[in-house]
Amino acid sequence: MKHEVKFDIPSRNLGRADISFRVKINGATFGKLEVSNGSLVWYPKDLTYGHKISWSKFDIDAKTHPRIEKRKS
Repeated sequence: MKHEVKFDIPSRNLGRADISFRVKINGATFGKLEVSNGSLVWYPKDLTYGHKISWSKFDIDAKTHPRIEKRKS
């Protein structure tokens, strides 16, 4: 199943404004991912609260539960 991901990049440094990724499946909203200097926050569809994880915790989780993927050139 392919997801549709859209994003908005602010025209200033990321220090004060998050980048938001809107994720859809088959045209329906799946959720929103906000990326900041300090953390990632996932907002599932139709919820006003998010699931927050720091970059260091994200790094640990990604290394603990790896799915090997080659970097594209």
